[in-house]
Amino acid sequence: MGLSTGHEKLDGMANTSRMTSYQRREQLIEIGRSLFAAKGFEAVSVEEIASTAKVSKPIVYEHFGGKEGLYAVVVDREMRALTDVLINALSDPQAHPRQIVERTALALLTYVEENAEGFRVLTRDSPKTDPSNSFNSLLGDIAVRVEDILTDAFKRQHLPAKSVPYYAQMLIGMTVYTCQYWADQRKLSKEQLAAHIVNLAWYGLSRMEAKPELRYESEKAAREAEKQAAREAKAIAKQEKQGKKAAKSQEKAVAAGDDATDGTTVTDGSQAVGKSQAADESNESDETNESQKPQSPHESQKQSTIDEN
Repeated sequence: MGLSTGHEKLDGMANTSRMTSYQRREQLIEIGRSLFAAKGFEAVSVEEIASTAKVSKPIVYEHFGGKEGLYAVVVDREMRALTDVLINALSDPQAHPRQIVERTALALLTYVEENAEGFRVLTRDSPKTDPSNSFNSLLGDIAVRVEDILTDAFKRQHLPAKSVPYYAQMLIGMTVYTCQYWADQRKLSKEQLAAHIVNLAWYGLSRMEAKPELRYESEKAAREAEKQAAREAKAIAKQEKQGKKAAKSQEKAVAAGDDATDGTTVTDGSQAVGKSQAADESNESDETNESQKPQSPHESQKQSTIDEN
């Protein structure tokens, strides 16, 4: 509701010169609800209430004893209206659990839509003079109803009942704070938003684990992460060691191959020298044998003639 629209509404409430006591009381309640919703309890004064209603301060005191009394009446009315809405939505034992979730979400959003100022009064900080914190008290009463519904659902799914109160508070908190946001940011229709609320609430409830655990952020998860990191580090170290060993073996193999090549060259050279020496010795032997051969008579006569000359 815009500021100008609010002023027009308040002006309209005050444009009555003569009222019965009942009408005046109702007028002050309407004005008080609008001011408390717009400014909060602490920021509103009796003077402002009287001025807006175009009455004197004693009239306010006469009906309510002060702004605290007026605030209490406003809150009590809204509490009763909201309680009736929610209890009716939660009170059908024959309905499917999902239908109850849908009905309750839609009922709360409908209340917010039709009673925006009243909802703002309930969800604003309560005054210091209200130790019971009426809205929180209402949520506590609703939580008890939700616990009853969840207990039956948990039994059907064989889930431990000791966690039911926590889940009840989660559902209520999620829904109420979403409604508070929607009261000022109505980009979705109430049916669309109710569907989103049910989507998160219902599918979360229908897939719950009996013993849920944090998967990443728990102490157990941290210890497991440390163990996994140690295993990975050990595997990397093993791979590096195997790599170094393989490289060393390869170096030895290369060195052994070089030595074998050098040995073959030396052997080949020695064999060549041996063959050469054997050839020379063979030639010398042939010459010696040749010189020791007996000469034929013709050769002897020829040699004798040469010697005589």
